Order: sequence, then C-alpha cells, then structure tokens
Amino acid sequence: MGEPGADASEPPQPRRFSINAALDGFFFVYAGIAAVWLAWLVLSETLSFGWFGIAFFVVFWLVLAYLVLPRLHRILTAIYVPDYFIGRARTSDGLLGDPVNLALDGDEASVHAAMLTAAWTRADDVTAASSWRIITSTITRRSYDEAPVSPLFLFGRQQDFAYQQEVEGNPARRHHVRFWRTPDGWLLPGGRRVDWLAAGTFDRAVGFSLFTLQVTHKIDADIDVERDHIVSTVLGANPDARVVILRDFSTGYHSRNGGGDSVRTDGDLPVLDLSDVREVGEVRDAAIEESDESYESDAAPERVRVIPGVKTA
Repeated sequence: MGEPGADASEPPQPRRFSINAALDGFFFVYAGIAAVWLAWLVLSETLSFGWFGIAFFVVFWLVLAYLVLPRLHRILTAIYVPDYFIGRARTSDGLLGDPVNLALDGDEASVHAAMLTAAWTRADDVTAASSWRIITSTITRRSYDEAPVSPLFLFGRQQDFAYQQEVEGNPARRHHVRFWRTPDGWLLPGGRRVDWLAAGTFDRAVGFSLFTLQVTHKIDADIDVERDHIVSTVLGANPDARVVILRDFSTGYHSRNGGGDSVRTDGDLPVLDLSDVREVGEVRDAAIEESDESYESDAAPERVRVIPGVKTA
C-alpha cells in the first residue's frame, strides 16, 4: 500500500541513472573478456614450447577452469538466473546447484543434537589445511570423517554448516547435507514457516565438473533416496522428532546441478520437527542400517503426517 495521501494513479518514478552501477557493470564484463584473452594467450604460447607444452597445457587448464569459466558463469547467471527462491541452491559461480529437498523446525542446538545422535558427523569448514587433507585422503583412500563440503549459496550466503556420513572409509563416497537458516519472517511458497532449509545428496566419486572443468565430487542422480535416508536416520535415532511431508511441493523434474551431474526428484518436501530434541544422546554402537523402504514405514504413524499437494502443469 502507498503512503497516506499518495495518488494511486500517479505513474511510478523512473530509476535514476547511477554512474557507479554503470562502472561496476563495465568492469565486471571487462574482467570476463580479459580472462578469456588470458586463456587464449596461454594456449597459443603453449604451441611454441614443444615438450614444455605439457606444463603450459596444465597452466591453461587451471586458468580456464578456475578463472575464465567461473567468470563467464558469473556474468551469464547474473543476467539469466532468478535471484529469488526457486528450490535450488547456487554455486559460488552463480550456477544452479543442488535442489533443496528438506526443511526443518527447531533451533540450531536441536539440529546439531538430532544429527549427532543419528550418527552424522559435522563437516569441517573449508580452509587451506582441510582442502589439502581431503585431497590427500581421496588419493590415498584414507578416511576423513569431517571432510569439508564445497560452499553452496542460498539467501545470498553459503551454508551455515554441513553434516556427512563417510562410506567404507572413502572420502570420495559419502552422504552429506547442507543447512541454511531461513531469514526472519521468510515463508516457503505456500505460506509455511520453517527455521531451516537443507540440501542432501550422495557423493559417489570424484571427477571433473561438466560446466567448469574443476575437480569436484560427483553426486548420485536419485536425490530422493538421500533425502529419505536423512529423514529415516534422524527419526530412527530421535524419538522426539516428527516429520510432515509436503506432497508435490514442487513438480517432479530432471535437471543438472552446478557440477553438471544429473538430478531427479519427485518434488516432495519433508519438514522435520526437531523442536523437542534437546539433548545429544549416545550414538548407537551398531551402525544404522540403510533400508530400501521409505521413511514413512520406518517411524511410528503418529510421528509422520502427510499433507497432499496438487501438481501444477
């Protein structure tokens, strides 16, 4: 609604031209063009060095993968990717990342308590030391339970924290889930209030990103299996946890994440209620067995509530 006394028929005022915004846009594009030119210069110079060309080719790949392509993606995604919630996280380059496939109610202490009790391990923050450790652990196939996860962005900021479960002591294969606290007063499409959003996927191997050529983890396409695994482990280990399943929160779809990996989902959104989970219980001695059954059959009926939805075309 407008200010008191304002004329509702008065046309909106045009935006003022900003010299700073124009300069910022110019140098943003200029930096992208300069990065492309640098990559071409490195490649062309490589051809004149004979056997030394191999080393220059490695330099060319590093410049292309970690400077040129990320810069181009930032330019293009700033133009074409919506800057509002569409159920997807974004990479640091602006590409659409992993789908948001889980929501939670409860304070931060409750989330940590529920995940730790369910035998999940909190991931280390990304630092030079942790990055080097995961590289060496992956190459030598040594266990690194707290291995960091790459940053993904939601609400304009990277995840608040992440949890994971390593598989067979191999850091290249792991269950993992990122968590973002929702802004104050923010509502899901449809009007429901939640405290946290999360994106859970399963790392199946290490490879190259299809879009940036960077070394990264490759995820399993069926992200619903990982979503159900997260919910079932939390419900199984925390008797006070509840879940509401928002059926058809989005239409089911096939897509790709920021690394170019295929993803598919049925569009359901479980909302875990962890409000009553307060204390960190002892982690079970026996490993939690994964089940092919859905989480609806793993918990008592009174702990699961399904809200049917209507798919849109």
